[in-house]
Amino acid sequence: MSDLILFWHRRDLRITDNIGLANARQQSSKVVGVFCLDPLILERDDVAPARVTYMTGSLQALQNAYAQAGSQLLILHNDPIKAIPALAKALNATAVHFNWDVEPYAKERDRAVQEALNAAGIKVQAFWDQLLHAPEEIRSGSGTPYTVYSPFWRNWSSRPKADPVLRLEQATGLTEAEKDLAKEAGAIALPSAKDLGYLWTNSLLLEPGEQAAQERLAEFCQRAIADYQEQRNFPAVSGTSHLSAALKFGVIGVRTVWAATVEAMDNTRSDEAQDGIRTWRQELAWREFYQHVMYFFPELADGAYRDAFKNFPWENNPDYFQAWCEGRTGYPIVDAAMRQMNELGWMHNRCRMIVASFLTKDLLINPQLGEKYFMQKLYDGDLSANNGGWQWSASSGMDPKPVRIFNPASQAQKFDAEADYIREWLPELRGLDTEALVTGKITPLERESCGYPAPVVDHKVRQQLFKQRYSEQKALKGVGSGE
Repeated sequence: MSDLILFWHRRDLRITDNIGLANARQQSSKVVGVFCLDPLILERDDVAPARVTYMTGSLQALQNAYAQAGSQLLILHNDPIKAIPALAKALNATAVHFNWDVEPYAKERDRAVQEALNAAGIKVQAFWDQLLHAPEEIRSGSGTPYTVYSPFWRNWSSRPKADPVLRLEQATGLTEAEKDLAKEAGAIALPSAKDLGYLWTNSLLLEPGEQAAQERLAEFCQRAIADYQEQRNFPAVSGTSHLSAALKFGVIGVRTVWAATVEAMDNTRSDEAQDGIRTWRQELAWREFYQHVMYFFPELADGAYRDAFKNFPWENNPDYFQAWCEGRTGYPIVDAAMRQMNELGWMHNRCRMIVASFLTKDLLINPQLGEKYFMQKLYDGDLSANNGGWQWSASSGMDPKPVRIFNPASQAQKFDAEADYIREWLPELRGLDTEALVTGKITPLERESCGYPAPVVDHKVRQQLFKQRYSEQKALKGVGSGE
């Protein structure tokens, strides 16, 4: 009879191309999955209903996949530091396997679980799975972590990438007696997002589960990836992969994703298509860069990296912030983007940069407030990517060009020239001229007749104010370690 190995799923909700799970199956046929709904995560005030809905849907798909493989996925709802060791002891498991994470809370939690399991005499094995290259693998020539993307990309892209690993097959699950023991140790039926207190009634941009993610990847690599370089910045065009939530929850393996880009590259001779594939690979590298820096600099989760922004005199006007959240700033491209996120639980990446710049550089509001609001709404909300994007847009993070201010009008004119995106998300403005929509030069009478607000601030005035405050802070701080 095979020894039981528990595989603790977290950000790897799949049985295909899962390094820790494949390793467990190599060691024993009796591999049982477990996922722990963590109250310390679910009861935070920055959890999006759409994200919990995607997660629970993906867990349901994962349970079905385990059943097809001959085993099962157990669900716990408790502090994992107590729940995982208790389950392992109750089932007399010989080992618990899991894949590492980069986030500060996850690292602390994993150490505590590991210690508790070791104390109980249960072997622990952990693996790097969610990245193509583990943080310790990619360092500068002097051995330090990278804080600038370009040299990180050069190093990261020059290294060979691992192939996908085998899918879990022909596994053995728990006996009926062991299932009873699991229930006594806290195993429960999978609750819905609604059961957990999160209600999301809109559809999701990507269906939960491994099969939907794999189908989306295949579709993207057959069509849109070839035009990605050209199309990715236009929010009215479906030019991106829409795999961000699948990557956040590990519903698809990153080696599977990379292998699909290799196949796409092998199947084209077009320079334009190859540029598109390369550009999308660079986006995968940005994802890894932000995870690496979160791993090495966990303080990023709590505030600015650059000294000039550590005590920046933000105004934090609550009325401005509410107008931004609700998509009623009077700037069409900003409002369209915010309404897209509020309704879909997702926002196009170009628009994420526009609204983040607007919140920080025009409204002079602390980026941490915007970062948190995004996490309260996004179904693909990921600490590393969200924090990295916000610090980039706010000029407070790791970026060789610290002051970058987006003009909403010029952004709209360049990336939504026909105002298709604006019209889609601001239906009250559909009848207005395109030029008025993309420049924002809508007359007071037109605004009144459409029920659309006047601009909350003047971009030119606020841009100058931000620059002045930034110069003052920089002079005050001097050129410090973060500058």
